[in-house]
Amino acid sequence: MKAKARSHGTFQQTLAPLLFLAPNLLIFTLFIVVPALQGIRMSLFKWSLLDGKTFVGFRNFALAFRDPMFWQTLGNTFVYVLAVVPLVLVLSLALALPLSKEGGGAGFFRSVYYMPAMLSLIIVGIAWRWILGFDLGIVNYALKSVGLGPVPWLIKGSMAMTSLVVVTVWTRVGYFMMMFIGGLQAIPSTFYEAARIDGAGRFDIFRRITLPLLRPIVLVVAVLATIEAFKAYELIYVMTQGGPGSSTKLLVQYIYQSAFEEDRLGYASAMSVILLVIIGIFTVIQFAAQRGNYENE
Repeated sequence: MKAKARSHGTFQQTLAPLLFLAPNLLIFTLFIVVPALQGIRMSLFKWSLLDGKTFVGFRNFALAFRDPMFWQTLGNTFVYVLAVVPLVLVLSLALALPLSKEGGGAGFFRSVYYMPAMLSLIIVGIAWRWILGFDLGIVNYALKSVGLGPVPWLIKGSMAMTSLVVVTVWTRVGYFMMMFIGGLQAIPSTFYEAARIDGAGRFDIFRRITLPLLRPIVLVVAVLATIEAFKAYELIYVMTQGGPGSSTKLLVQYIYQSAFEEDRLGYASAMSVILLVIIGIFTVIQFAAQRGNYENE
């Protein structure tokens, strides 16, 4: 019997979707792919706006690995990421669980928790810098009024990093909460009804039904939160400018400083490529862990 020719679909099934995608693909290519390739190219040059460019190969990468400030800012970045991402995951899911059901003022509380995600990080940073100020801050004023004394929220290294983590979580937890709410509402209620009939408790239902079915959402939230944390700049710069000293200076701020304050564009590009590789590694690990969970079930 002669094999039936494979159909490639009609115009509406093939070319029409591509035409709708074309504007986004064009914007993505012009503003993401092309600058990324240009950055990789620049990392191989000693590039200065004043002195021009000179090809140096991988010398910028070797310079980064010998730079104490690179390692300090990279370490600060890892501390920040490892603190922010788990907190965002846990708190956003904890908020989503009771607010995924309609009624009881759920819509109001969703709006309240989501509101910080709509604010500019610059505005958020200015507001929280005023709230946590040492001498004139609202929090320290309240503490002094009850005799507890001022707390160096933003002028002591460990306290400053803790404050940045708390404010970051406050700004992002509502955004990821909405993702979890969408995932929770997509789970068929019949699964829960069958589990209750079988006598399963709340914890067993969460562990055996809710969490396994939410794993795709958990993966998306983990990847997006990780990328955002690695790229954090505006909030940190406005609140602490990387201080006190360099205790809260993250790698992105050092890249900006090297490129636009010290005119070392090639060196900054090399550090950007290293950051890109690190983010890629973290993303691959998260996808691999998710795949491993599915294979173990």
